[in-house]
Amino acid sequence: MTNIFSTKRGAKRRILTVAAGIAAVASLAVTGLAGASSASATQAKPAKPTVVIVHGAWTDASSFTDVEKILTKDGYPVLDFANPLRSLKGDSEYLASFLTTRTTGPVVLVGHSYGGAVISEAALSDPDVKSLVYVDAFVPAEGESLLDLLNSAGPVDPTQLFDTIPYPGAPEGDVDLYLKKDAFGPGFANGLSKAEQASYYAKQRPITFGAVNEKASATQSWKTLPSWYVAGTQDASIPLALQLKMADRAGSTVTEVKAGHLAMVKEPKKVAKVIETAATSK
Repeated sequence: MTNIFSTKRGAKRRILTVAAGIAAVASLAVTGLAGASSASATQAKPAKPTVVIVHGAWTDASSFTDVEKILTKDGYPVLDFANPLRSLKGDSEYLASFLTTRTTGPVVLVGHSYGGAVISEAALSDPDVKSLVYVDAFVPAEGESLLDLLNSAGPVDPTQLFDTIPYPGAPEGDVDLYLKKDAFGPGFANGLSKAEQASYYAKQRPITFGAVNEKASATQSWKTLPSWYVAGTQDASIPLALQLKMADRAGSTVTEVKAGHLAMVKEPKKVAKVIETAATSK
């Protein structure tokens, strides 16, 4: 004979188990909704602009290592562009392709030395580029080359500055230019320790003579985009007066730092601060 009390106790246990399950599901649902709401709020927060760094001749992206560490710590995505240093037109077109394929959302372009000419040519190819930062950089106008700008500040004798090396597939008469050792320390890396000078000299990247002699096009982004300029007051590669002349012509906000041509190595905090100012500007 079935025990009615035992049956009732079993039914009660089943009801309590079902109730507990419903409560657990409800709790998960509430937690899930709260998490979704939180995630939505996180996603809604505007992302910081991506900082794209364009190095110049006779160096590479490693010269921005300390600047990048500061930017990354402060939450900025950073990408290094491997500047080919082959021709102003070709390098600028490659940067335009890089921006299209490797970045999303707002971008701050940072150019050092020759890299300044490259970002000036390429920036308008991507509507996401919001501002430009020049660091000891060339900012040519239409029809000007880097050599034109340097010669405007005083005659330049290439034979005293460069070792020339033929390269495969070069247009007739073109060569790669390496800075001579006697010119590198005092002219390019002044203000740095002997060990730093030796390191940067050993890994210098050459640029073609054709690139430094190539005229800038009419598409100069500094005419329409806001820009900032970091000027090394002890720069022995681009005289301070020439830097300030180009920055003034571009309408750039200028920050002077006590440094040579590699201001980002000597004063990374100040350079990073200028980049972040450009990134947060309206």
